[in-house]
Amino acid sequence: MKKLTIVGVPMDLGQNRRGVDMGPSAIRYAGVLERLEQLKYDIEDLGDIEIPYQRGEQLEDNLRNLKEVTEGNANLAQKVDDVVAEGSFPLVLGGDHSIAIGTLAGVSKHYKNLGVIWYDAHGDLNNNETSPSGNIHGMPLAVSLGIGHEQLVNIHGYQPKVKPENIVIIGARSLDAGERELIKETGMKVYTMHEVDRMGMSQVMQETIDYLKDRTDGLHLSLDLDGLDPDIAPGVGTPVMGGLNYRESHLAMEMLHESKLVTSAEFVEVNPILDEKNKTASVAVGLMGSLFGEKLK
Repeated sequence: MKKLTIVGVPMDLGQNRRGVDMGPSAIRYAGVLERLEQLKYDIEDLGDIEIPYQRGEQLEDNLRNLKEVTEGNANLAQKVDDVVAEGSFPLVLGGDHSIAIGTLAGVSKHYKNLGVIWYDAHGDLNNNETSPSGNIHGMPLAVSLGIGHEQLVNIHGYQPKVKPENIVIIGARSLDAGERELIKETGMKVYTMHEVDRMGMSQVMQETIDYLKDRTDGLHLSLDLDGLDPDIAPGVGTPVMGGLNYRESHLAMEMLHESKLVTSAEFVEVNPILDEKNKTASVAVGLMGSLFGEKLK
């Protein structure tokens, strides 16, 4: 029986809309444990890690709540590192997307060439100089590449965590000028909604899997619920119209399960305050079901 360890990260400090700290609770309430137990996994839920409390918003070097976000991600990195060392699959529940800094720091230590699928409306490739908002949840992929504030890039004692050629972004439809520049410079593989519409999700995922399978020795899925269309996942902090649909997203997860490549995952940006009857958390749980092998027949 495969081991799976759940870690909740009630982080809402990487941006300025409250409520996303309740994401892990909402996902548990939507039945994630029951759903995955049916798939015959040996599941341990470690509960939520402690996130430093911050009242009000501190901006330092154009970074919101830098000290607290750094500390929370350092805690997460150690927890995830321990989970991987024990031979278990870490499934991290967010929280805002800044938590990917800690997840990747804990996971990547165990791989020479970790691959990353960034399933998101945004590139999250800003840094303190390019960010229009100072929100660290718009920076985790850049930080993991070693680009950004030294406190963030050095979490868990090493950098970079990933290489640009081992990353595939899927579902992008809102990229800032600095992010576009970085994508061009690095040659990073990006499937925007334009490509998804033109090619279809089946081809996008097949190309992604073929591209990553020979160059990586582990694969992390970082899924931001705002990658999906707001009609399907309304409970997110930064919704962008024209997103991935329900069936496309399930197909993507099913194909990733069939590939047997995914070694860690996180589902982030579920904000029950902005949601309709916990719809977004339920969608997240359904997608986890597909990622971990749920079949219609």
